[in-house]
Amino acid sequence: MKNLLIVFLLSVCCAFSVQAQSTLSLASTSAPEVNAIAWDAITHNFGNIKHQQPKTASFSFVNNTAEPVVITEAKGSCGCTVASYTKQAIAPGEEGVVKATYNAAKLGAFNKTVTVKTTANNEWQQLKITGVVVD
Repeated sequence: MKNLLIVFLLSVCCAFSVQAQSTLSLASTSAPEVNAIAWDAITHNFGNIKHQQPKTASFSFVNNTAEPVVITEAKGSCGCTVASYTKQAIAPGEEGVVKATYNAAKLGAFNKTVTVKTTANNEWQQLKITGVVVD
């Protein structure tokens, strides 16, 4: 009788455990998350660029929120990469731009980032530029 009671209690515990896991997984997959900012691209490869001839990549995005979005900060990973960006508020459905200019002062391969923060969320977005500076 004692063994029967133990088996019964274990099966009840397992049933509750399975129920809780299936409810949790349904909740996490039922509502797809929409990106507040939809970037056209987050990487750009310049390929080969000439030494001492700066190059600029433009990264566009669309504001998918119901409120205007402002780029609060955009910064390059080092002094060789300068960021510029749309200064005014970007209305819902409208496009903003972040530009990354690499100075091409040093020969060889490069891999740089521009980090962007907006009022749309509290996360930073990294934009990446790569290439090779040749003589």
